[in-house]
Amino acid sequence: MFRTALRNVLAHKARLLMTVLAVMLGVAFVSGTLVFTDTLGNAFQNQSAKSYKDVAVGVTSYDPRDAADPKLDPGISARTVDTIRAVDGVASVTSRVDGFAGVAGPDGKLIGSGWSNTGSNFVPGKDGKDPSYTFADGSGPTRDSQIALDKDSAAKGKYRVGDQVRVATNGPVKEYTLTGVFTTEDGAVNAGGSLVLFTTDIAQKLYLEPGFFKDLTITAAPGASDTKILSEVKSLLPENAEAQTGARLAADQATRTERGLENLNQMLLAFAAIALFVGVFLISNTFTMLVAQRTRELALLRAVGASRRQVKRSVLVEAGLVGLIASVIGFVLGVGLAIGLRSAMGQFGARVPAGPLVISPTAIGAAFGVGVLITLLAAWLPARRAAKIPPVAAMGSAHAVPTTKSLVVRNSIGGGLTLIGAAGIFAGAAAGSEGRLLIGVGAFLAMIGIIVLIPLLSRPVIALVRPLLHRVFGVSGKLAGQNAVRNPRRTGATASALAIGLTLVTALSVLGVTVGQAVDKMTTDNIRADYMVTMASGGGLDPSALTALGEAPGVSALSAQQATGLKVKNEFHSASAVTPGDIEKVISLSTVSGSMDTLGEGGIAVDEKTAKSNGWKAGDTLSVTYMDGKAARLKVGATYKENEFLSPVLISKDLVAAHDSKPYIREVYVKTAGGASKANEQALVDALGKNPAISVMDHQDIRNTYSGFINTALNIMYGLLAMALLIAVLGVVNTLAMSVFERQQEIGMLRAIGLDRRKVKRMIRLEAVVISVFGAVIGVALGSFLAWAIGQTIKSGIPGYALVVPWERIGLFLVLAGLVGVLAALWPARSAAKLDMLTAIKTE
Repeated sequence: MFRTALRNVLAHKARLLMTVLAVMLGVAFVSGTLVFTDTLGNAFQNQSAKSYKDVAVGVTSYDPRDAADPKLDPGISARTVDTIRAVDGVASVTSRVDGFAGVAGPDGKLIGSGWSNTGSNFVPGKDGKDPSYTFADGSGPTRDSQIALDKDSAAKGKYRVGDQVRVATNGPVKEYTLTGVFTTEDGAVNAGGSLVLFTTDIAQKLYLEPGFFKDLTITAAPGASDTKILSEVKSLLPENAEAQTGARLAADQATRTERGLENLNQMLLAFAAIALFVGVFLISNTFTMLVAQRTRELALLRAVGASRRQVKRSVLVEAGLVGLIASVIGFVLGVGLAIGLRSAMGQFGARVPAGPLVISPTAIGAAFGVGVLITLLAAWLPARRAAKIPPVAAMGSAHAVPTTKSLVVRNSIGGGLTLIGAAGIFAGAAAGSEGRLLIGVGAFLAMIGIIVLIPLLSRPVIALVRPLLHRVFGVSGKLAGQNAVRNPRRTGATASALAIGLTLVTALSVLGVTVGQAVDKMTTDNIRADYMVTMASGGGLDPSALTALGEAPGVSALSAQQATGLKVKNEFHSASAVTPGDIEKVISLSTVSGSMDTLGEGGIAVDEKTAKSNGWKAGDTLSVTYMDGKAARLKVGATYKENEFLSPVLISKDLVAAHDSKPYIREVYVKTAGGASKANEQALVDALGKNPAISVMDHQDIRNTYSGFINTALNIMYGLLAMALLIAVLGVVNTLAMSVFERQQEIGMLRAIGLDRRKVKRMIRLEAVVISVFGAVIGVALGSFLAWAIGQTIKSGIPGYALVVPWERIGLFLVLAGLVGVLAALWPARSAAKLDMLTAIKTE
């Protein structure tokens, strides 16, 4: 029987090609994901181990001013560093201080991503070199007017040693002389950012205070105990500093890397699972049709003594061989995919540390296990049907047809699963944010139920378009409509693959467009300003930026959104320090009670929700504590409707100034005379000294900022789902090709009675379009339903949320589904048209 199975695989290799491709693509996705993440994890862990190789103890600190604790020093003092150097067993102490530093490129714009642009201090040893950096040209800075720059950023900016470089920190832009270009394994640079090295004095002035450091790296003398050094160092540190051994830091870094890659791994494997699930329909369809086409052959085996078990085993052995071949090819492609992904990261500016390609036993086992197991599972039902064919009935070519009982059982199961799934989805939607898991389970059951019911649904749904096909395309359209429902199970299995992909794509599209429009509406309704000014790094603006903007020509109103806070009865309340009088001109504020004018008179304004929850009302006087711990009594001058761009409490920035030595200005809203224009925008840019680290955004830029990540996420999801849709397309090609093969005699008869080659091609193409669009309609309907349900669980967190059905995208999906049918039918239609009619008529 094994030889028979092997011979059948070789005899039907053309018909098994699509199955091999489907399994191969799924295995490539799985193996590529595992090899890619294993390789990445190994590279980052090796880099981490290398970074901490000679570190005995690492010390990190935070600036207590960020936590409103002015009693502590801003970092680790130079005196403490000197004391640590004198600890027994300490060989050296390297002191660092860092923060944001952005470099302007040739076009004046920021090089790299804002969040990953950093600045630090150059710490030379006795030989004048900093062991953390290898200089490719020049040397480190020795004067306050000098800097060194990482090699990638220097190349992007076309900078050479001796050039003047414009560098922006949180303050005004300054020019420095470039003294050196270096290479580094710094994580921020690897992520596509930049690294600027200043002298220690300048770095301390920029990021902390003179004489203070943020981090320490301590190396041990030969034979010294890291644990003992750690114990002594801890006793010398201020409250806002923490010390750990280098080994512990390396282990923690490895754990963080592993967790980060685990999330990526799970996401990619989830999409691989979707692709493989879609592939199950293609594989099952293929073996069902092969079994039907080989009825006589299988019956002959039964007649000469083969048992049902042997026939079933023969079909499963064929499936196993196909799965094994596909797994081998898929695994090789997966390894190539992993290599390609690693290279692609470099093209997008993210540099991966050097390291070998890691092919783990887990990746190999998972790839081959998934490929073979999925193929066997998909072929199990066809194999079971093959074993049930009686020898006598099969010898007479009486194909086994589904009994009434089997159809009733199938439809009852499908209907039951669909109803249970729909009930779960409705219940999850009614439960709000707590119902997401219920929706997920319900969606899975509903999808399975609809897949089971699709053969039943195919007849009435396709019947709706059959008259149109006949009227527009004549006899070719009529035959295509009849062929599409001739074998509902086959049509259902083919359409199911497309339905699954379109369900997910539609749900993502509806949710993405809905959330995007809600965010867009929120931005439009709440911001009256013509421009919003922020730091590209996401950090706070320097107060000098506010002053500079106020002096810019054409500015009619200006208000910062400075983050601060007040304690009332020991309960912290987030507050925004704003400019009284101007805040209403740049932000839409709807006053509920009192007057906003009281902000300029030393009062505060509270949003309606916060006031109600605390029992406050306009006219109340509250005992408050500022961020510096000083107490005061402030009057609630007004209450207003909640605004997403402001904190629950508003207070004058002048009132807060005396209590906040390090103001954190998140953004500045600017209104200009004559509204937004290129001239007004340029005036603001010029006023800020053409600072590359500061973004001046108009309304469209603001909308893009808040909704851009949604479009990016959608595009990533579309790309990952493309594999599943490609497998679905292969399913359509496969079904049509095998359908043409088993209908050779029928096609020959049609040719003989006058149907020309062109009409035969049209018949096959229309059949493919009908099946594809049918699957797409099911997918669009289910996807829209799921999007509505999921929207009910997230709408409470998105102001102005209202379901939006993107009809133009849905129409595009249906058109693309039809196009997929046309393309999928090219080869089968050509094969059908080329059949010799006399040979086809004689075919049994």
